Amino acid sequence: MASEAAEAIIEARRARRILAPLGRIAPATVEAGYAVQKEVALRMGGLPPAGFKIGATTKQMQAILGLSGPAGGFVPKAGLRASPATTRYADFLNPGVECEVGLRLARDLPAGPCTREEAGDAVGEVFAAMEIVEKRYDDLAKLTTPTLIADQVFHAGGVLGPPVAGWRAMGLDLAATRGRLLVDGQLRGEGVGADLLGHPFEALAWLAASPCAAAFGGLRAGQVVFLGSVTPPIWLDGPCTAVVDFDTLGIVELRLT
Repeated sequence: MASEAAEAIIEARRARRILAPLGRIAPATVEAGYAVQKEVALRMGGLPPAGFKIGATTKQMQAILGLSGPAGGFVPKAGLRASPATTRYADFLNPGVECEVGLRLARDLPAGPCTREEAGDAVGEVFAAMEIVEKRYDDLAKLTTPTLIADQVFHAGGVLGPPVAGWRAMGLDLAATRGRLLVDGQLRGEGVGADLLGHPFEALAWLAASPCAAAFGGLRAGQVVFLGSVTPPIWLDGPCTAVVDFDTLGIVELRLT
């Protein structure tokens, strides 16, 4: 069933079509959802993936999505861009952007429980990031949480800012870092790193212990992680320029033409 569900998800994605409930082939549990997601990853660039995203790290987003906690999704290499980036608005289905704290792992982080400190010790780089998301769903209650997980929890791509030099030596306070999201110069949302489960590295520790990491065999050195958005998703009406601006992490720019 995982292969059938993965094929249905990929076919809808290629057609830029709203993903309908999967019926008899839909994953029935969260764990089954991650098994389908792994199959999608295998068909969309192979394993291991370039990284992961964490969705719904804030209580606000969990309430909006009807989730009891965060959810993880793989990130394929083909969807990653360096800032400043330019791509076509028409290449996405109902796109939006999110204001993210991003990192790159310096060493493997095995699947299983770990502390915030243990998670942070595995981090090599930190940077501002922007996740590109798509509103690919109609009624989330009918779609079900396992199918949302199987479809990477809205993920459609990402833009990475340059790493912050000497971030560890300078004692960078990631909980206090403030991010703003602007569209065509207009402020659309803002928040702080503490919005991500109390601290961005707490979100990383959640991911390491999650069914997502278990399904993919843990997190690996070199992988990128989008730790969650400090703002709700900002849905875009057409071509525009979106900017993520963190006071201590820098700026990320995406131009949609």
